[in-house]
This record gives sequence, structure tokens and C-alpha cells, in this order.
Amino acid sequence: MASLFSGRVLIRNNSDQDELDTEAELSRRLENRLVLLFFGAGSCPQCQAFAPILRDFFVRLTDEFYVLRAAQLALVYVSQDPTEEQQDLFLRDMPKKWLFLPFEDDLRRDLGRRFSVERLPAVVVLKPGGDVLSRDATDEIRRLGPACFANWQEAAEVLDRNFLQPEDLDDPAPRSLTEPLRRCKYRVDREARGKRGPGGGSQPEGGRGAEGGAGDLF
Repeated sequence: MASLFSGRVLIRNNSDQDELDTEAELSRRLENRLVLLFFGAGSCPQCQAFAPILRDFFVRLTDEFYVLRAAQLALVYVSQDPTEEQQDLFLRDMPKKWLFLPFEDDLRRDLGRRFSVERLPAVVVLKPGGDVLSRDATDEIRRLGPACFANWQEAAEVLDRNFLQPEDLDDPAPRSLTEPLRRCKYRVDREARGKRGPGGGSQPEGGRGAEGGAGDLF
């Protein structure tokens, strides 16, 4: 899958906007994952309406507030925004684990032609090997929500890594073999404390800041 972006730079949608500019970094983010290519634009009303749905879909599959292990899923925002400022504004409320292409990269337009994207928003689902699983999954995501992923995972024959240690892409340092047990104990203890009285709790992952539309693309 990393070959699709070979020789390119992908940027993480976090506050530092970390760049993935080596084959090793791209492989670590995309290997053995279903990859969603989200074609959208902040100036598109339909994209604005769909973005919160896609954000919730992604967070519920990848944020450990909801799941013990993040799903083997990556999302690349392929901006069709007319200006870089509109692109940045659109991404401000999106999850920090999203990736995106630099605004000046012509691959943004090339991918639209390659996958025959004709209107926005569009979500192309790719198997780990790069084959197309769905030309546009926007309606499926609206109807089924996170349940889509299990269907895609089975169809794509993605290797289930549930027997491996949890993976933290922000901290690649090795973890101990007892980490899964400690994480489970912490989750149970935290829930128990919440039942006894008020207390702080983990919150779902948010985006970088504030504003969250389909239309013909070509």
C-alpha cells in the first residue's frame, strides 16, 4: 500500500504536523491496513455534512476510549480544496491520526482521476495490497457506521493482529509482555472509580481545533 505514496510525503493531522517522508515510515502507517482515501473539500456543503459522520466512524474504530485495540485502518484526506487555508480549516476538527497530502502535491488531483472520483464526498476503500475494495463507501458508512469495517476486513483478508501486543504509533518504544493485562486492569479500575463517584475520565480523540462539504468534482 505504501507504494501508492512512494516518493511522496504524507502529513499527520496533529499539532506538529509530523511528516512521513521515508518508505519505512509510510510502511509502518499503512502496512496490513485497510486504507480509506477521503476525497472532500471544506467548500463543499455535502462534505461538511459528511465529515462529522466519518470522523465518528474513524474515532470509534481507532480511539482506545472506545476499543481496546485500534482497528487496522488508516485514512488519507485527499483534499480537493481550492486553497491551502480552506484545507487547513477543514482538517482542524478532524482526528489527529488522519493523514493528508501537502496542498502543493499534484497527487491530490491524480488520485481523483485514478480512482474515477466524480463527486464529493467520496471514500475509496483500498485493500492492503492496493486493490480497490469499494469505489465509494460514503453511503455504506452512513448506513452501517463502524460495522462496515468487519465486512471490509473479511473481504480484504486483513491479518488479524489481536494476538499481538497493542500498537502505539505515537510511541514505538517496546512494551512489556504484561502491558495488555495492565491496560485491562486500568480500564476496569477506572470504570469502577467512575461508578463510585465523580472522577476524571479519558475523552475521545478530537481534532486540531474548529470547523468541520457533495458536489461534482470533475
